Amino acid sequence: MIYIDEELCKGCILCVKFCPKEVLKMSEQLNKKGVHVAEVEDITKCTYCNICEMICPDQAIAVRK
Repeated sequence: MIYIDEELCKGCILCVKFCPKEVLKMSEQLNKKGVHVAEVEDITKCTYCNICEMICPDQAIAVRK
């Protein structure tokens, strides 16, 4: 599972760009800050490499098997 805290996410897109399996995408929905947040597009592609969790500057992502 990939958990994304929508209120911590600032929409920097780093997690989307660095995901080697293209698991994440940017949502069409806006959070309370008015930014598009990351969301899981296809969890079946996830290899649990934790790159998204490590690259997130706001610690808005947690990856758990």
